[in-house]
Amino acid sequence: MEITGNKYDSLRAVSDHSQDPYANAGVEYSVLDAWKRNAQMAAARTVLHLQNRHISELAGTRGESAYVIDIGTALLATVTEGLGTKNLVADAVRPITGRTHYDDIAQDTIATILNDLATVGAAPLTLTAFWAAGSSNWFADSERMSDLVAGWERACSTARVAWGGGETQTLLNMIGPETVVLGGSALGFISPKERLLSGNRLTEGDAILVAPATGIHTNGLTLARKLAATLPEGYATKVPGDATGRGFGEVLLDPTPLYGPLVETLQEARVDLHYAVHVTGHGWRKLMRAERDMSYVIDALPTPPPILTALQQWAHLSDAEAYGTFNMGAGFALFAPNTQAASAIRAAKSSGWDLLPVGHTEHGPRKVVLRPNHVTFEGVSLQIR
Repeated sequence: MEITGNKYDSLRAVSDHSQDPYANAGVEYSVLDAWKRNAQMAAARTVLHLQNRHISELAGTRGESAYVIDIGTALLATVTEGLGTKNLVADAVRPITGRTHYDDIAQDTIATILNDLATVGAAPLTLTAFWAAGSSNWFADSERMSDLVAGWERACSTARVAWGGGETQTLLNMIGPETVVLGGSALGFISPKERLLSGNRLTEGDAILVAPATGIHTNGLTLARKLAATLPEGYATKVPGDATGRGFGEVLLDPTPLYGPLVETLQEARVDLHYAVHVTGHGWRKLMRAERDMSYVIDALPTPPPILTALQQWAHLSDAEAYGTFNMGAGFALFAPNTQAASAIRAAKSSGWDLLPVGHTEHGPRKVVLRPNHVTFEGVSLQIR
């Protein structure tokens, strides 16, 4: 099946005659991406302020998951990210499980930030939190706040980053009184500078290695929430294949891994990593994020977590729709010379990580070819710069 744009056929279990699963749920990536590109062009015009301080940017990192500047002795990388709507699932599931799940929600939020930072090879230094609720009463729930703070601290310890503070706001009439917007920013460093991961380092024949996903992670939750309303028992509907027989909502809340320590492990093992991608929104199309005329050929697909298999089946999504929207088993992708693939897999295994060789890069037009399920995503389907 050839996908030549950002549109899909339908999400039959959720609504009638839709063209895009995300659009069905009220998220128009075609609109968001256009304005993101517009903002990036405006931002690029401000670089003179760095130059006036005798600092330079790495222009190729504009539009990447993290922005990098050269301060002379090292490279610094910055990221600002937000959780999305996953906390709304936690709120809905709390009466079912008796847990707030905000300890896991904290890790998810931090993962959205630090996994992006890791894509340029940056080790995190500091992380700041942004928590904005629609009412001060939201912060009065001591159990939820205790879980959020404890989970935030634990995730920072796992990622080896200092929690440097942040901002807590009450935004009446802007955010619903029963919910919160979670996000934050991080600063990382790249030293030595040769550890920078950049699209211009990609070469033909590079191996594509993926760290498996543990679940839906943090993208596609708006779609999943809409789907829950159509299930016979809502969030309590059992997920086929889940080892502990949990319901849809609880499985959705499995936290996102923090992949930064994996990247650091490989770099310490002197694996010559070229590039990395955090597989979030846009699914497997994200593999061609680099602005390169190159084809990404996938010969083997990881087994999707049961939650994603169930979601695809319940929502009647084609493989093109599912793999163009969700991670479908690939949480983080790494690109390295084929001659170093085996070394990367061994180094990762020694630190408790699994890396799966799934494909390689080839000379050719910008596209992702998923050979096992005969799906091809053309370059035009990923317009995020």
